Amino acid sequence: MKDYYYLGKVTKKFSFKGEVLVKIDTDQPDLYKKIKTLFIFHDNKLNIYNIEIIRFHKENVLRLKFEGISNEVEANKIINSDVFLPLSHLPVLSGNKFYYHEVIDFTIIDDVFGEIGKITSIRENNSQDLFIVNHKNEEVLIPIHDEFIKKVDRLKSQIIVKTPDGLIGLYINS
Repeated sequence: MKDYYYLGKVTKKFSFKGEVLVKIDTDQPDLYKKIKTLFIFHDNKLNIYNIEIIRFHKENVLRLKFEGISNEVEANKIINSDVFLPLSHLPVLSGNKFYYHEVIDFTIIDDVFGEIGKITSIRENNSQDLFIVNHKNEEVLIPIHDEFIKKVDRLKSQIIVKTPDGLIGLYINS
């Protein structure tokens, strides 16, 4: 699974012919209108499915007809299953845009405090996603917000941030 990324979830059947709706989790749904295969996790494994027909049902919902799924009974087997694609299918991002998986182990440098530590994980929340940074074996939580991120340096594996006054001080006694 480490070579795949989560794209979305099969949410429900669409027709008696085995079509399903897949809610995709992306800011760029148009990138997925021509995909030919998807990987669906069910029966405790990742299974590849070839797509016969793909169209948008809504902005972030694909209506799909898979090869080998031709009725409601077969479609029911994949309802509520997570959908994945290989990491190699992700478009390349540049500048200060990044995928969460690519910045794990990047060093966070605050423009006031200097080096804070390495990103160990990302906590995804409804209100605000957070970098989880290891600073001397203590967790520092930094909101992932465009206003705070000054530079993503992929060559040096660093993210330069300017956090709100007092945020880093909550975690680090200088």
